[in-house]
Amino acid sequence: MSITIIKKKVHRDKFLYLLMLPGLLYFLLFRYLPLLGTLVAFKDVAPFDNAATIIASKWVGIKHFKSFISSHYFWNIMGNTFSLAGLRMIFEFFCPILLALLINELRNKYLKKTIQTISYMPFFLSNIVLAGLVFQLLTMNNGVIPAIIEYLGGDPIYYLGDSRYFRSVLVSAIVWRNIGWGSIIYLAALSGIDPQLYEAARIDGANRFRQTLYITLPSISFAIAIMFILRISVILNQGWEETLLLYNPGVYSVADIIDTYVWRMGLEQMRYSYATAVGFFKSILALVLVITSNIIVKKSGQQSMYK
Repeated sequence: MSITIIKKKVHRDKFLYLLMLPGLLYFLLFRYLPLLGTLVAFKDVAPFDNAATIIASKWVGIKHFKSFISSHYFWNIMGNTFSLAGLRMIFEFFCPILLALLINELRNKYLKKTIQTISYMPFFLSNIVLAGLVFQLLTMNNGVIPAIIEYLGGDPIYYLGDSRYFRSVLVSAIVWRNIGWGSIIYLAALSGIDPQLYEAARIDGANRFRQTLYITLPSISFAIAIMFILRISVILNQGWEETLLLYNPGVYSVADIIDTYVWRMGLEQMRYSYATAVGFFKSILALVLVITSNIIVKKSGQQSMYK
């Protein structure tokens, strides 16, 4: 394609390119440009070093990666990271599907819209507000749930400080916030199913459960497969802010994940190179998960995200 033809097309679609420009700038400034910072993981960088000093500093190779893997925190952090990611994957992925199926079964359109709206609302709460609500519900000082338990004659527990309950509280809060928003894609897919399929199934004697099992779920399997890959791609990144806001030293044994560990090492202890290496290690794990999930989806006969 010649330069002249390219110029004509750009001039013809200039307003479309202008609309695309903010998104391109966002990814360039906040996604691609920061990749240069991974250089820090292979050097010894002191706090407040400038770019010239970082570039000129000594190359140490994979020293910080070895230090992380050999540290006594490694297995606990990796176990917590994948345990919490697995719990979020199970509940954050399947609960929106279940909610969409239940909403789709409602025949009263006003009730359906009301439930949809109510389920969407928590998504627009910031992480700070979400953490504040959880603290208000569970704090030992006038918390709603401990007060109810004490009123009923039980012994109130500080759930956020108890390693037995922290994961359940964290995952429940995240699911409550995201379940409604996550169901939008599935509701859109459900709206495209031909009603004649259900009519034929009813004539053949299929009840509601069998209609869901043999018509509804296969019809939205493409959306489930794509959302599965997208969920896997961000599962190690999502949820860390809520964890950081809610956890405390008393539950580090079950709540300290890679991202919170990076936060402490990088911003509290100012071990920038070490923290960058740990973060880069997590990115490698995320890449492996995405490639693996894409292969699984492709082998299952569904539409994959990447060729």
